[in-house]
Amino acid sequence: MQTEKVPHALLSGLIGAVALNVLHETVRQFVPQAPRADLLGERSIVKGFKAAGAEPPTGTALYASAMAGDVLSNAIYYSTVGLGDKQPVLTGAAIGALAGIGAVTLPGPMGLGEGPTERTPATVAMTIGWYLFGGLVAGAVYERFRRPTTA
Repeated sequence: MQTEKVPHALLSGLIGAVALNVLHETVRQFVPQAPRADLLGERSIVKGFKAAGAEPPTGTALYASAMAGDVLSNAIYYSTVGLGDKQPVLTGAAIGALAGIGAVTLPGPMGLGEGPTERTPATVAMTIGWYLFGGLVAGAVYERFRRPTTA
């Protein structure tokens, strides 16, 4: 990836990550089977703090930390749409689908529980679909950056 494209890739990744989190946080307010990425993030933070022998944040501070970590990590991940410079939307779809599959299959083995993303078939489908959505948004934004602007 050329150096001048890095800011576009990072911004595309950030927009994809924000789109994903807005979708997660909005739908979970209304749909009982919705994935709970917020709980996975909170559990990760608590686990990390305890492993370091430190007291983890609680309440609103824990939630805010989880959201910030989720957006940051997903933004970095989704910024890889810039690596597939020929077809960023297709690259976004691929990395989004892979992230969704990982969000379903990895929490259990990582000791974070399976319920937040795997409790029902609908939860699994939404989890994969929403990460796919985030990747598609990142890819579409990056594609838009690639098009020359007309003055």
